[in-house]
Amino acid sequence: MKRIQEVTSQMISRRLALQALGVPLASSALAPLSALAQINLPIDQVKIVCGFPVGGSADTTSRRIGDKLAGSSFTRNGAMVDNKTGAGGRIAIEAVKNAAPDGSSLLLSAYSMLLIYPHIYRSLSYDPFKDFVPVSTASVLSHGLAVGPMVPASVKTVKDFLAWCKANPDRANYGSPAAGSTPHFLGALLSLESGVAMQHVAYRGSVPGVTDVISGQIASMFTPHGDFLANHRAGKMRILATSGKQRSTFVPDVPTFAEQGFSGLTVEEWFGFFAPAKTPAHIVASANAAINAALKDKGVADSFALQGMSPLGSSPEDMAKEMRRLFEFWGPIVKRVGFTAES
Repeated sequence: MKRIQEVTSQMISRRLALQALGVPLASSALAPLSALAQINLPIDQVKIVCGFPVGGSADTTSRRIGDKLAGSSFTRNGAMVDNKTGAGGRIAIEAVKNAAPDGSSLLLSAYSMLLIYPHIYRSLSYDPFKDFVPVSTASVLSHGLAVGPMVPASVKTVKDFLAWCKANPDRANYGSPAAGSTPHFLGALLSLESGVAMQHVAYRGSVPGVTDVISGQIASMFTPHGDFLANHRAGKMRILATSGKQRSTFVPDVPTFAEQGFSGLTVEEWFGFFAPAKTPAHIVASANAAINAALKDKGVADSFALQGMSPLGSSPEDMAKEMRRLFEFWGPIVKRVGFTAES
């Protein structure tokens, strides 16, 4: 009993001392949330974390929008882009998951890294719906299949390429910017639907894979078709098909997969901005407004066009709904392909 009285006395004394110092006695667990809610805008410096190398579609989206955020109600300065490459974009995703939810760090990612990966990794270190807050979509694109000098110039269509792969099984391969990415699954679906075996080669982003295609190290690649445009126009590689519902305005002479008999490969992909979970609503709203204002800039649209992309803004709410739809859409496809991280 004496010991209990001593402990109680100590607690009362400590409480009185804290009150005398003006220290609030509310739950310490609530204090950080209260502080976040009071963050003043604009933020001085924002970092955009991108999981793919400089020069690709994701990097271009990050930099062009990041530059235009300067002077907005969200941030005083243009955003700094941090290319954390590796693990198919997961290193960047994990970095933002663990960042402070104060608006200073945003993730720029293709939707596949957040909405397809959960179907293929049994122990994924993040949950796209619990660990992140959608801010805004940013750009949309079609993927493409392109071949390089390893494949004869007589190969002009998807069916021509499949016939060549069947006749040359030791060279029948395709690259993608990451294992488990949308382009990876497009290649796997083409193989399944045609019955022609093709070996997948995963890269750290589009740029190194494109380099290997034009140097004749691999036969072909699936990736955002904008990453092929310069080399396609220079005659160093040939785009055989694009994955959109209609032909790409950037290569209108190239037919879609659907036009060539492969409607199951009709897919468009967007890049979007995400914030860490628990980022206050007023910060998300400010970031959304700044991003959507940047997307209306002609210079941004022109720079996107160079890589076969178009601006695509959204509200956080619409982005969240689209995330759910895509998550459910890709589940059966991943199951059909049969790819897992342990494959």
